[in-house]
Parts: sequence; C-alpha cells; structure tokens
Amino acid sequence: MAGSLNPTTLPEQTVSDQKPAVLFVCVHNAGRSQMAAGWLRHLAGDRVDVFSAGSEPADRINAVAVAAMAEEGIDIAGEQPAVLTTDAVRQADVVVTMGCGDACPVFPGKRYEDWALTDPAGLPIEQVRPVRDEVRRRVETLLGELL
Repeated sequence: MAGSLNPTTLPEQTVSDQKPAVLFVCVHNAGRSQMAAGWLRHLAGDRVDVFSAGSEPADRINAVAVAAMAEEGIDIAGEQPAVLTTDAVRQADVVVTMGCGDACPVFPGKRYEDWALTDPAGLPIEQVRPVRDEVRRRVETLLGELL
C-alpha cells in the first residue's frame, strides 16, 4: 500500500533516539567514572549511550583502574579523560556524579545520582578491586532500572 510505513524500513535513528544516555562524572575522569562507563558499556552493549567526563580531567587514565578492569576482561586503556561540558549534561538522561561537588551543572528534569565511592587515585590494586566491584554493583542496579 502506497504511503504506509513498514516498521522494517524505519530509519535506525528512530531506534537509537530511544536509548537512555548516561553520563558518569568524577573530578579527574581517570578512575571511578571510567570504570563505571566501562562496566555499563560491557553490560549494556548498544542498549545505552555511555559517556564520562571530569570537572578537572587528568592527563591520562589511572593505570591501576585500567589493570583492575582488565582483570574482569574489560579494556578501558584507550579511554581519555574528558572535560565536563554543559552540553554533555544536557544530552544525558541520567547523570551519575562521584565526588565532583558543585562543579556539576544541574538541569531540571534530569535524573541525578551521587555515588559515594573511594577515589582510586594513588591506591594499590588490592584497594582498587573493591571499588571496581562496588561500581559494578551500582551499574548493574542502574541498568536494571533503565531497561
């Protein structure tokens, strides 16, 4: 029938527009937020758009966080700390902060969560593993709520 829409021919953008977007924010965007983003990408696949940023981004990602995630089969070594922008917050459906305090812009209608997690900066891997595992638990809970 002319003019009717066949669901199989709808643009893919329609499907991706429905995906929730999550932004993880910590001060340096080198440890906690990178681990959270790594977990969510790993667990959600392409069902969620995942971003991370920092209010004062470091020069590089925390090597111990990279090692701790690698133990779980998740490679975050290629990630780079990014600066937190107002646009990033505006585009997110959920903003998860991890100790960035007042540096995180707040927009009405957004879902915000603040996760009190130990900063892995300068810690040995034995002390970073529990942080990594707590991040996973929280990401799993968030994912269950989103999907």
